[in-house]
Amino acid sequence: MPRFIVSRLGKMALILVGIIILNFVLIHAAPGDPASVMAGEAGDADAAFLQQLRERFGLDKPLPIQLLTYLSNVLRLDFGYSYRQGMPVIDLITDRLPATLLLSGSAFLISLVLGVAAGALAASRQGKVSDSVISTLALLFYATPLFWLALMAVLLFSVQLGWFPGFGYESVGSGYGGLERAADILHHLVLPALTLGLFFMAVYARMTRASVLEVSRLDFVRTARAKGLRPRVVLVRHILRNAILPVVTLAGLQAGQLVGGAVLIETVFAWPGIGRLMFEALEQRDYNLLLGIFVVSAAMVLAFNLITDILYRLVDPRIGAAA
Repeated sequence: MPRFIVSRLGKMALILVGIIILNFVLIHAAPGDPASVMAGEAGDADAAFLQQLRERFGLDKPLPIQLLTYLSNVLRLDFGYSYRQGMPVIDLITDRLPATLLLSGSAFLISLVLGVAAGALAASRQGKVSDSVISTLALLFYATPLFWLALMAVLLFSVQLGWFPGFGYESVGSGYGGLERAADILHHLVLPALTLGLFFMAVYARMTRASVLEVSRLDFVRTARAKGLRPRVVLVRHILRNAILPVVTLAGLQAGQLVGGAVLIETVFAWPGIGRLMFEALEQRDYNLLLGIFVVSAAMVLAFNLITDILYRLVDPRIGAAA
């Protein structure tokens, strides 16, 4: 296992460098630059003023020099300075990252637990009403646009029923502390986490159902049933343990997508995470901030994939380390 992890970390480092280079080139290939935007907002588009801004931001240097400088800074965890926000990029990201991790992690757990449970229940009742209901709801949640689902959740549960807050991370000016503040944040978390998790829950439910039905037809399952084991024991100990493998693989791949999906959810629910920060940086052409968010997001996706590989080996020791 240690050799496997070290090998994966080496590959992850190479992939991350490639992602940084690609994002850097693509962002700088886009029309416009921060100097033009800031000069326009300042009401002074004079060529001399533009050149002064470009020299200040280092945009006057050749692109390869800018790239090498940025790579060397990233190795020291220096993502530059956000001149639009007036703060170092690393401070902005670390300030918003906990909110995104809380939202993405909660949505991931909700979708995985409920999805696997719903899929296993549907497979155990194949052809019955509960199977049809679960399959229909899974298809409905899978086909519904995420932004529409988020807006409807706000209108129903916040505006009409008043059960949950529709916007924000916590109550502004509440002065809560300790457990009261944690409960307030949890209250605000319910709607965005459930909305983000519903789509992925539908995917896991459909895959779990198909996988359970496939495994339940294998010989070792028939043997377990012939021994007189209870259906629940057969399902949990024999079927799910083998049927869960493709679900674990898919969950690991989609765990990184939760961060990307959080951009829309954070915007709708005014959740102060890095997804919303990335949207603001894109509008403001804040290159350093946008690149820093891309680097952190890519590192999170790679970390999720590594965790998935480790979990896969723990669930099924037959999986070899060579990859």
